[in-house]
Amino acid sequence: MNWITKIIKAGEKIKTAIHKRATKEEIANSDWTSCCKGPILKKDLEENLWVCPDCNKHHRINPKQRFDIFFGKNNYEIFKTPIPKDDPLDWTDSKSYKDRLKSARKKTGLDCGMMVVSGSINNIKVTAVASDFEFLGASMAAAEGEAFLYGIQHAIENKTPFICFSSGGGMRMMESLISLSQMTRTTMAINELKKNNLPYLVCLTDPTAGGITASYAMLGDLHIAESDHALIAFAGARVIEGTVKESLPENFQKSSYVQKTGFVDLILDRKDLQEKIGILISILLNKKPVISTEENETSEDSQSLTKAAS
Repeated sequence: MNWITKIIKAGEKIKTAIHKRATKEEIANSDWTSCCKGPILKKDLEENLWVCPDCNKHHRINPKQRFDIFFGKNNYEIFKTPIPKDDPLDWTDSKSYKDRLKSARKKTGLDCGMMVVSGSINNIKVTAVASDFEFLGASMAAAEGEAFLYGIQHAIENKTPFICFSSGGGMRMMESLISLSQMTRTTMAINELKKNNLPYLVCLTDPTAGGITASYAMLGDLHIAESDHALIAFAGARVIEGTVKESLPENFQKSSYVQKTGFVDLILDRKDLQEKIGILISILLNKKPVISTEENETSEDSQSLTKAAS
C-alpha cells in the first residue's frame, strides 16, 4: 500500500496532503532555518553572528541581537521612548491597525519598531538606534519618529555621536501623512545634531528602502553598508525597470553597486562593524583610535578608514 492509498483510506484529501506546509509560527519556533546549502541550525548560525559561513549571507537580526554583537551582551542601556496614541486614523483593511500593532508587539517584545540605546565603543560613549524588520517590516510611523528624535535629543544633551542601523521598507501606510511627516522630522533632528558638531553614522542593513532611504538613512556623515549584498533602494527594481523600459545592471540596488554610484562609503561585514566604526568615530572626534594589533589589521585598511572619515 503506497502513501496515496493510505491517505485516501484515511479520508484525507490528496491535494491537502501534498500542499501542506509548515506555518510561520512553526518555522519561527524551529531550531532550523535555511540558507544556500539547505537547512542550518540556528544555534550554529548564531555562533557566527547570524552570518552563513558558506555564502556569507547576513541574516536579518533584531535590535537586541544587533546591540549584543555591537556593544557586548547586555553592555548597554535601553531607553523607554514615547509612544503616541495607537491608530490615530482608525485604519482597517483586512485587519485593524490596532490588531496589527498588538501582534507585532507580542512577536517582537517591542513597543514600536525601533530600539534606542546608549553604550560605549572604542572607549567612547555613543547613542544608537536600530529597527526591527519583524515589527511591520520596520516601517516608519509616529512612534518610530518619536524614538528617533528621543535618540537624537539624548545624543545632543550628552554630546555623543549618533549611530543609526537602518532597516525597513519605508513609511507605514496605516498612518498616511502622519508617517510621511517623520521624514521631515528626522531630517530636522539630524540637522540639529550636526549643528552641535556631533558625528552621525548610518549603517545600512538589508533591506533599507522607500522613505527611509529618502530621509534619515542617507543623511549621515558616513554611510556604511553591512555586507556587499544589502538591498539599498528607493523604488523597487521592477517598478524602475517597468518605467525606463530597460533591463537593469547586475546587482542593481545591492550595496556593492550602490557604493560604485557614490551613495555608500564603506562596505563591512558584521564581524568588523564594532572595531571599524569605533576607529571611524575616534577619527571624527579627533581622538586617538584604539586600533587592533592583530595580523589581519593592515596599514592599508587603516588608511582606507581615515580616507572615508575625511
